[in-house]
Amino acid sequence: MVVRPSLDFRGAAASNIIVGNTVMYGATSGEAFFAGVAGERFAVRLSGATAVVEGTGDHGCEYMTGGTVAVLGQTGRNFAAGMSGGLAYVYDEDGQFAQRCNPAMVSLEKVLTSAEQQAQIDRKVWHRDQTDESQLRKLLEDHFKWTGSQRARALLDQWDSARLKFVKVFPNEYKRALGEINARKAAQQPKPVAA
Repeated sequence: MVVRPSLDFRGAAASNIIVGNTVMYGATSGEAFFAGVAGERFAVRLSGATAVVEGTGDHGCEYMTGGTVAVLGQTGRNFAAGMSGGLAYVYDEDGQFAQRCNPAMVSLEKVLTSAEQQAQIDRKVWHRDQTDESQLRKLLEDHFKWTGSQRARALLDQWDSARLKFVKVFPNEYKRALGEINARKAAQQPKPVAA
């Protein structure tokens, strides 16, 4: 799904509301790209879909259990309250996102380069078995492709500095579960037979 302003719109999409409250509530699959800001409770109970938006109101990603969300602008307060699964990437331009996020069930991490992640982070806890940098860049590229978002284009054009301002919102329970699931899979792999 793609929602973008009319070609006649002369304002800055990243500063204007494009969709209202509770958009993506409980979404289980698919992709959505919103060239503008969403209202309150964006992606609440999201359980498998992928979404890109340029800002959110209060309570974004509340009770999220799966999927991936990229927020290319400011969030409202209480972001990620009750979030137990999935992953969110938030562009923290003003450095104040930690005060707007509910830290009860999530950790806030840096988005490392792919090389740094491969060297430092156990692959068992990678979301969708991909590096954060590759997933996030692809989301921005797709967002620009489908919406023509100037916000996405600007972030891609300044990727090295923009990446440093993204925060990875990683639910603690999801990280633990990923590690356990992937450790079990590895233990069940057949062992090579010595010749």
